[in-house]
Amino acid sequence: DGGIKARIIGLLKEHEEDALFSKMLATIRTDAPVPYKLPEELKLNGNVLPNVLTLFDELGFRTLKARVRTVLGGGVEPTKEEATEEETEDVESLDQTKFQEAQLMLWLLASDYTNPSLDDILAYTKKEKFDEAYVALVRTLSEEEGLLKVYDTIEKPLIPVLREAEAWGVLVDTEEMKRLSVKYKKELGEIERRIYKAAGHEFNISSPKQLGDVLFDELGLVVKGQKKTTGGQRSTRESELEKIRDLHPVIEDILEYRQVQKLLSTYVDSIPPLLDAGGRLHANFLQAGTTTGRMASQNPNLQNIPVRSDRGRAIRNAFIAPKGFELVALDYSQIELRIAAILSEDEKLMNIFKSGRDVHTEVASAVFGVEADKVDKEMRRRAKIINFGILFGMGVNALKAQLGTSTAEAHQFLEDYLTTFTRLAEYLEETRGYARKHGYTETLFGRRREFSGIKSPLPYVRAQAERMAINAPIQGTEADVIKLAMVQVYEYLKQEGESDSAHLTLQVHDELVYEIADSKVEELTEKIRTIMENALPADQTHGVPIIVEAKRGKNWGEMTAI
Repeated sequence: DGGIKARIIGLLKEHEEDALFSKMLATIRTDAPVPYKLPEELKLNGNVLPNVLTLFDELGFRTLKARVRTVLGGGVEPTKEEATEEETEDVESLDQTKFQEAQLMLWLLASDYTNPSLDDILAYTKKEKFDEAYVALVRTLSEEEGLLKVYDTIEKPLIPVLREAEAWGVLVDTEEMKRLSVKYKKELGEIERRIYKAAGHEFNISSPKQLGDVLFDELGLVVKGQKKTTGGQRSTRESELEKIRDLHPVIEDILEYRQVQKLLSTYVDSIPPLLDAGGRLHANFLQAGTTTGRMASQNPNLQNIPVRSDRGRAIRNAFIAPKGFELVALDYSQIELRIAAILSEDEKLMNIFKSGRDVHTEVASAVFGVEADKVDKEMRRRAKIINFGILFGMGVNALKAQLGTSTAEAHQFLEDYLTTFTRLAEYLEETRGYARKHGYTETLFGRRREFSGIKSPLPYVRAQAERMAINAPIQGTEADVIKLAMVQVYEYLKQEGESDSAHLTLQVHDELVYEIADSKVEELTEKIRTIMENALPADQTHGVPIIVEAKRGKNWGEMTAI
């Protein structure tokens, strides 16, 4: 890939005075593929291996170090399973609480180190023993007042909350999962037959090469600007298929085929084998799982269950409450926009929330120049796209694609928005400027997110980093708020002796799901809602209310508002 190659060249040039790196630079500058094995003369210098490993630590090539050890150190490259097993044995011998604390400290100090391994911890601290690395991390973090506060008040207290939630798990209706499996596999077969009919023959739909041959050569579905993979093949990624969606109905079937296949493989068929003897799923919550500060999960990744599709919502129906309990879902309402109003202190945006008016309707009224009661569904839909697009640094072209309008219209919508909410526009530009100057952004609580690409000589790398930087304080503050709420709810339940009456079972984006005893649902839901709405101190909200919507039900998919 030319872009990645150029970036590596730029990084290697910083070490050009070193003979080893100069040799690597000369090799990679050629058009020929970079050889897997380095020249033999480079292996004669006893410092080669540690030098390369040090460089790879600096470049962030975390997953390539095992291969480098093999190439420069001799021997056979370990399999992924062997490498994982070797590290797991080392990690398991450590104090698990201290190891998790070390992971969090490193992640706060260097946000790109998501779910840091023991190897990452040792490499970052330049220590050979974990205990030494732990002490070094404590010392370094103590010098960063803002990050230390995030660690002491948010991340460290969250460790027992998540451990308990993982141990408790969530009950899954295995019969419902079996029913969905049969249903989705039948639907997958029907979609498959439609695709074969359009192609005129059977082929492996999951093979990018075979699919590309059918679409581009046999059906001739080609438009200007189609991209290729790094290997030179024509790309069949979803973004590329969207470009030719209107050329043939088979594209719709292919996209649907992928969606159903993913739901089956990721959730419907993979969850039942993960359940314990009591039918409960114990997914892993990844506290340091993202660069933004947000939580992630694995085994399975519950964050990615689609909520906008009927099939995705149906999967939620299989997450159920046991006898004597109900599931209660509490969701922050429009939290990103509310935090954007708080951080920017944009009077117009703050006043919309203070008055309790619908923000998307009000934005539509301002952008489209009509009274609020004249805003129709399509106007509100477009305003919603613009609202979130602005927060994610969306430009005219991206906005045009999302809205389905002309470039001129998209440009006008953007201009009208920014001239209406001038202080928000200034704040977003200030955030971009701060990131350019310092290389990172900070949340309201002091969490930092670094952007190594923001000073890249490559324009598209720099632009991407700037787009992410614009949203980082908003998304990071949102993550801080929900984590604080999780800790505060946990402490409240312990203090009030209600730990047996309510259990945290799921955390998905802005939503917390609790399993609450039937007799306590209304009382505890109101308490939890109050805690969540006040997790951000009142003196920091500038009067913008934080609103939490609560729902109850016997399963996660079919709930009624409380």
